[in-house]
Amino acid sequence: MSRLRLSSFLALLLAALPGIAASPPSSLTFSTDTKPLTVHFFDVGQGDAALIISPSGKTVLIDGGPPEARERLAARLRTLVTGPLDLAILTHPHLDHLGGLTAALRAVGAKRFMDPGFNHPSEAYKDLLGFVGDSVGQVMNPEPNPATPDSLLTIGLGEGVSLTVLWPRAPREPFLTGTRSDANSNSIVAKLTYGKTSFLLVGDAEPDTEAALLQRPLDLTATVLKVAHHGGRHSSTAAFLAAAKPQAAVISVGAKNDYGHPARETLERLDAVGAHVLRTDRDGEVIAASDGHSVTLRGNGGTGTLLVVPGNLKPGPIALGPVVPNPSRTQRGTVASVEPRNEDRDTSPDPTPPGERGTAASAGSSGPYVGLKNSKVFHRETCSTLKRSKSERTLYLNREAALRERRPAEDCHP
Repeated sequence: MSRLRLSSFLALLLAALPGIAASPPSSLTFSTDTKPLTVHFFDVGQGDAALIISPSGKTVLIDGGPPEARERLAARLRTLVTGPLDLAILTHPHLDHLGGLTAALRAVGAKRFMDPGFNHPSEAYKDLLGFVGDSVGQVMNPEPNPATPDSLLTIGLGEGVSLTVLWPRAPREPFLTGTRSDANSNSIVAKLTYGKTSFLLVGDAEPDTEAALLQRPLDLTATVLKVAHHGGRHSSTAAFLAAAKPQAAVISVGAKNDYGHPARETLERLDAVGAHVLRTDRDGEVIAASDGHSVTLRGNGGTGTLLVVPGNLKPGPIALGPVVPNPSRTQRGTVASVEPRNEDRDTSPDPTPPGERGTAASAGSSGPYVGLKNSKVFHRETCSTLKRSKSERTLYLNREAALRERRPAEDCHP
């Protein structure tokens, strides 16, 4: 199983652009026959799943909902997607976000897969990684381009649409630890932009995540906010919402769930910033379409009441300056360099300095080198990719032997 991690760019149809995130295309003109940017917020019960379809036809699936929604999600994807997804993203390794992903990927396929790289001792997560390693050609973490480490990873989706990952940025910045939920706190947070419109997609980000983002020089303005953690009371803090200024908010939540989601406090905070709220437990699947100037939202799979909100994104980059590591204390946890343990990981001390894990091993390492089954690259024995893979391995005692059969991996530069 290949677990090659690509950090500097996505090849072929997706382009991860180095440097500070590109400015929104404020000078674009939109004709009446231009296809919109569409985001489907699926009704998967108590979980999350959303599909992005760009005007040029690029597709990105973010999360796959809980196991009980897998057949419904797979069937819906078959009606919307022709050919494999350009990218599938798992925001974090919790079952209500990954439970239907394997079925979804079996249904339509995927060219690339991204997750935070945050390990979790879940059998369902390990099974998903096993399936992804066998069926998806490229697997990556959202780390910045090593050539421009103070930038954000930006994925071009054509026609001026960009998906920029705001968090996490490991190994450039270590994962948040010591939080209420470290897996939630290290959810992939991404901003989707098109003209003057934007979507802020935050997984199950925690208050610590929001605080970390607020400490960075980022434009968090969002026309539409995908509300964190199904509207739970801990996230969507007043400070974060004040920075995001959402015109509309979508809450993916199960009807009559046992968690009290969405929380009254969260709904009150959203109301205080003037956000129009749509909920999958009441509105069913929410479809949001942007022409670059405004976003039209409808529930019930596109047949519900029409809501049109204007784009509020100002011209300029998402990153308002270099995004440098910030080790300061957040609201609950601290930014630390300790990686979470997974029950199938090698738990012996890692000789690689924390800031170099996943990029380069110590200078004195001369082998052995390891290749994974069905992969064309080889890794250093200390590479973090190997610790996450259950694939069969080929051992090379020196670099010359490995080079005769494979090329060096880009994640650890052996």
